Amino acid sequence: MAQKLDNYLRMYRRRAGLFQDEVAFLMGGESGTLVSRHERGARLPTLEMALAYEAALGVPARELFAGISQKVEQKVTKRARVLARKLSAAKTPLNRVNALDLLRRVSSGSASWPAQTS
Repeated sequence: MAQKLDNYLRMYRRRAGLFQDEVAFLMGGESGTLVSRHERGARLPTLEMALAYEAALGVPARELFAGISQKVEQKVTKRARVLARKLSAAKTPLNRVNALDLLRRVSSGSASWPAQTS
């Protein structure tokens, strides 16, 4: 898997034709200083800010922060393998079968949540 940049904020902001100050305004800020820091990777945005970037730029946060997302996913995948082995080695009670199934899907990279119903 190719290593991705931590974030693609600048690219998507420029594609949208917006200046840093304008993105900051959309997100409820007053200046583009924080946007600049996020774009350079000098600061990580909060979850709320990451979701605001998603709303402002029309791009999923997972794509905006592709490198960070990739690193997190790799760490969780490794931990899921370890936990799945632990649960498999023990006699897994019936009420833990769903957890074991999820861990196996996560560790194979095919985990996805079922669609939510309203």
